[in-house]
Amino acid sequence: MREEEHVSGMEPTAHLVAEFSDPDAKALPWSEVVRILESSEMFWLSTVRRDGRPHVAPLPAMWLDGKLHFCTGAQEQKAKNIEADPRCVLTTGTNSYRAGLDVVVEGTVARVSDNGTLARLAQLWQDKIDWVFQVGDGVFLDSESAGVALVFAVTPSKILAFTKAPYSQTRYLV
Repeated sequence: MREEEHVSGMEPTAHLVAEFSDPDAKALPWSEVVRILESSEMFWLSTVRRDGRPHVAPLPAMWLDGKLHFCTGAQEQKAKNIEADPRCVLTTGTNSYRAGLDVVVEGTVARVSDNGTLARLAQLWQDKIDWVFQVGDGVFLDSESAGVALVFAVTPSKILAFTKAPYSQTRYLV
């Protein structure tokens, strides 16, 4: 399966959201969104605590097989939040107002424990940000900190892309 394809094997359908776009804007091609998801090093993960308060944390994420993957320790707040509510949002982009592309991925999280998939992901982490993980029994092992990290995959339910100059919002139905 090509990387730009969604996990189902089909490319998502792009729809320009006209009311939030400049008159001359066009829907952004899916390949541009995939390029950002594959090349971005940092994302912001938004989850909800058990008491309803929001929680946001920056972390690296990897795009593989139509899903965004991240890892965290089992005792960290984001892991506790996901245990109670698997819905989350991952965002990436620029901090510039007049240039760049921002991407928002809404979806549901599931643990990844298949060692074959974990090995592929560990290679992505190493290639992209020089973070070396060994694969344990269904987890990442961090040799530098001697820690264990759980790996999660976000299956997108909605993806939004925001361009600047011209300003546009494109929604991808997945």
